[in-house]
Parts: sequence; structure tokens; C-alpha cells
Amino acid sequence: MKKFLIALLLVVSANSFAQSLAKEDVDVIQSIYGKSKSDLVKQYMNLSDEQTAAFQKIYDDYEVERKALGQNIIKVVDDYATNYATLTDAKADELAKGTLKSNLGYEKLYDKTYTKAKKAIGAINAAKFIQLEVYLQTAIRSQILDSIPFIGEIEKSKVN
Repeated sequence: MKKFLIALLLVVSANSFAQSLAKEDVDVIQSIYGKSKSDLVKQYMNLSDEQTAAFQKIYDDYEVERKALGQNIIKVVDDYATNYATLTDAKADELAKGTLKSNLGYEKLYDKTYTKAKKAIGAINAAKFIQLEVYLQTAIRSQILDSIPFIGEIEKSKVN
């Protein structure tokens, strides 16, 4: 019974966490920096009006793809929460592959965006953008990882 209640609590809390990830940019970025992500990017990049115009479409396209990748992460976290208590080798494999695919998706998106941004605003500014994005995504990933248990963590913390 105790194991069931712990597993139920984990599923409920992880499911609500996964739902809150949908607004990660607003909540996480604003809580850390006190401003929206687009305002933070604009301030950090400090581009001229001409560069801003050239970069805006690239940034908008990037955000659409990044948010889709974020939704995939939400699905993996939600699936993990749902199956945590009864995790099988097959499900663990599926979840690990989903995580790896998502991570690879981010790397490909960074590469594609850097190439486009470099042509539009130069290598230094493109590198600044990628550096900021990697930093922000690392902060968000860190928060996600701090909020979910490792595989088998509940079993290890049980009192016999």
C-alpha cells in the first residue's frame, strides 16, 4: 500500500510538472531574469535595427521548432511519470531513445540556426545566440532533472 501511494504521488506530481513545462519560457526565464525570453534575447544580442530585421525570422522559426522539441520532452517526462512504478526494460529503452532523440533534435536545431544566423548577422552574433540558447536550455533541463526521480530512487529510499 505504501509503495502504491508513493508511486501515485510521483505520477501526480510529475504529470503536473510536465503540464507546467508547456510555459517553461515564461516561468523559468522570467523567474531567473525578470523578463520574457524574447526580451532577454533582444537585450543580450544588442543588434542594430538592420541586423534585428534580418535575425527576427530566423529567431521566430527557431522558436517554433524549439517549442515542438519541448513538447516532445513533455511527452517523455509524462510517459516516465506514468510508467515509473512499473518500468520495464522495453519502456526504459523507449524513454531513453526518446530523450536521446530530443537531445539530438536540439543539437541539429542549434546547428541549422547557427548557419542561418551567421549568414544574416555574422559569426560572432550567431555564436552569441547559440551560446545563450544552450545556456537557457541547460538551465531548463536542470530544473526538469531536479524535479523528477532517478530510476529506482523510490525503492532505494524505502524503509524496511
